[in-house]
Amino acid sequence: MAEGANPAAIIEFRHVTCDLSAGHRVLSGLDLQVQRGETLILLGRSGSGKTTTLKLINGLLSATQGEVRVEGANVAAADLIALRRKIGYVIQEGGLFPHFTVERNIGLVPKIEGWAPQRISARVQELMGLTGLDPQLGSRYPHQLSGGQRQRVGVARALAADPQILLMDEPFGALDPLTRDELQRAFLELQQRLRKTVVFVTHDLNEALRLGTRIALMESGKLVTISTSQEFIHSPDPLAMKYVAAFQTGVLAAQSAQQNRVER
Repeated sequence: MAEGANPAAIIEFRHVTCDLSAGHRVLSGLDLQVQRGETLILLGRSGSGKTTTLKLINGLLSATQGEVRVEGANVAAADLIALRRKIGYVIQEGGLFPHFTVERNIGLVPKIEGWAPQRISARVQELMGLTGLDPQLGSRYPHQLSGGQRQRVGVARALAADPQILLMDEPFGALDPLTRDELQRAFLELQQRLRKTVVFVTHDLNEALRLGTRIALMESGKLVTISTSQEFIHSPDPLAMKYVAAFQTGVLAAQSAQQNRVER
């Protein structure tokens, strides 16, 4: 284990700075640890550095300064292909291959890893069941699915090779409210069973409070505060207080609109 490493942490950021181009700093001095088995939410507005943080974990971006470590190993010195095969990655709309069927999309990484066809088929069927996909959808293509179904396929594909780490970049952000609620419920049930280490990007406080073990609030490329959901609600940090106030205002507005519909 590396000197100074936290044995409970599966992912560590050690004073990480990331510049995407000259004069364009997107992360500055980030120190962060992700504990094994938790769902850590990266919360913040657009441009706060959330997605950059996520991409540093699987080497899609490189740190300008500092170190990112996954299971004790420095990502900068890692075999990135091997690293990415051990990390599930989910984005909006699932990022599916349009010319692959559902079954081929889900079984992609196991096939690359050289699994036997029977094992791949069994794993695909298992994951379709776990993610609530009808087995009859296996032969369909992404354009033949609803947005919620495509997102479920994306989650199933990310889990196919049984990675310990799952990265999720606003996976439910493009969905309608009812489908989003349904998939959040499904995610919670799945995580309760599988206990993966999840880093989940969102700008939605409601989603963060509902899904997260801890919430890391980011602003202008810096970590503002990190806390449990309950601690976040009562945080004295000014930015956290603004998030909570906006969330509570939105809840009250939704309740008022619902009451008006009932009275009519």
